[in-house]
Amino acid sequence: MARAVALATAVVSLLLAAFARPSVRSSVREVPITAAGPAPAVEQFAAVLGQRLPDGFGITEVADTAAAAERLIRDREVYGAIDLGSGAPRVITASGASVAVAQTLDGVAAGLGQAPGPGAGPAVRDHVPLPAGDPRGAGLAAGALPLVMGGLLAALGLTRLVRCGARRVAGAVAFAVTGGLATVAVPRFWLGSLDGSAWTDGGAIALTLVATSLRVLGLESLLGPVGFGLGAAVMMLVGNPLSGTAIAPGMPPGWSGALGHLLPLGSGGRLPRSTAFFDGHGASRPAAVLAGRLTLGVAVALVGGLRARARARPVDEGTAAVAVAVDGPAVPAAA
Repeated sequence: MARAVALATAVVSLLLAAFARPSVRSSVREVPITAAGPAPAVEQFAAVLGQRLPDGFGITEVADTAAAAERLIRDREVYGAIDLGSGAPRVITASGASVAVAQTLDGVAAGLGQAPGPGAGPAVRDHVPLPAGDPRGAGLAAGALPLVMGGLLAALGLTRLVRCGARRVAGAVAFAVTGGLATVAVPRFWLGSLDGSAWTDGGAIALTLVATSLRVLGLESLLGPVGFGLGAAVMMLVGNPLSGTAIAPGMPPGWSGALGHLLPLGSGGRLPRSTAFFDGHGASRPAAVLAGRLTLGVAVALVGGLRARARARPVDEGTAAVAVAVDGPAVPAAA
């Protein structure tokens, strides 16, 4: 009993650390933004921002008007902009990319409004807003865990019911298609969290589901139940808390942000934002990560299936030989 209690205590502590640390320690770290306006004004703004938020933002300077900065936002190259070329500074946010970064830029705007200068302070404009039905993006943020659980449940069902590796892969793909289309209906038509094409958003979710389930299926086919447990633990303890679905890639502490966005759920959280709010801009990198995970999962699942069949064949042949030796060869019945 003491061992069970100690193990349960360790698991609870590990879960708390895995889920709480990224949220508690997250802050802006080299989040890319742009500043438009004359070079002296941009340099002065960068110096002031560097004092208030050291290493918080990576500033790209554009000498053109705010239109150039807005184009960078739409292309998902930056998360916001400061327009310094029209008198009083103007802050341009994109809550569709990250609510957390948009709120931080709102704070920057408030700080600029307190600085001496002409005008009543900077205006704040959301260039890529979230839908009116979900202005805080809560539906997208809460969708990470269901995607993990859906992929794990699909992998569990396929490992229990299907032995052939190729049929497992086909089953995972079929589940991803139906699950993606069914899942996108909730945030789009009920919660109002997505406003892009239902087919495109559903495809993005389906790619996440199939990459998740095939990763676990591949590990299970090679390592058995241990592989399934390992895959589930990585998804739950690493992939989910480090996915950063509610924040920006540079906000989780240390190396965890980069790692999280190389995992299926991290890329899966970024991809629907690109398809729903940015006309597909910025979708290539997360789609490539998911496609790579998908390809690797298919290969490992097929190889594991072939190895399992090769191990089972000698056993089956040996069983048949024993049966013949004991019962004798089969004799056709007399007519």
